[in-house]
Amino acid sequence: MSLVDFVPHFLGFLASYKYVLLFVGIVIEGPILMVASGLLIHAGFFELTPAFWVIVVGDLTGDVVWYYVGYYFAEPMIRKHGHFLKITPEMLERAKKLFNKYHVKILLISKVTIGFGGMALATLMTAGAMRVSFKKYMSLNLLGELFLVGGLLALGYFFGQLYNSIADAMKIYFVVGVILGVSGLIYYFSKRIKKELTS
Repeated sequence: MSLVDFVPHFLGFLASYKYVLLFVGIVIEGPILMVASGLLIHAGFFELTPAFWVIVVGDLTGDVVWYYVGYYFAEPMIRKHGHFLKITPEMLERAKKLFNKYHVKILLISKVTIGFGGMALATLMTAGAMRVSFKKYMSLNLLGELFLVGGLLALGYFFGQLYNSIADAMKIYFVVGVILGVSGLIYYFSKRIKKELTS
């Protein structure tokens, strides 16, 4: 099959399975794809309502996986391999103590703020390790998810409008600037939160 024949087939495949692909992408990498989905909603590639619910269900599916990783494997895994995720046993013990007292606030704040980087995974696994009620865990994550998805889709949609208003010559600089700015903010807040947990 030539490239000329392949491109229409590939585009047809994307159009037919776009929500399935969105679901899989969200499970793997949620926040960045949420913002990108806002841009794609603005461009007319996705419809708002189905995209919103596919993203919510996809991200919650990832949360279920991490809960059960924490439930069954957190402590042994962190003691052996936590350094790959920059999670130390001391951080886990501190998180456990905080969970005993503040697990409702911690889960909601972690979800709404995307956990400020790698701390989100530690939070979700700690919820499982601490045997937080699965029903309560999912209820809190769903509540936080609604705010998170709505906010990130709105951000992407806003950038889509802004992107369309910028002259063609400036669009590439705008995209690069947004990516660098968002990445810098996530990095900054991730370092700040980790420093507070380890101090």
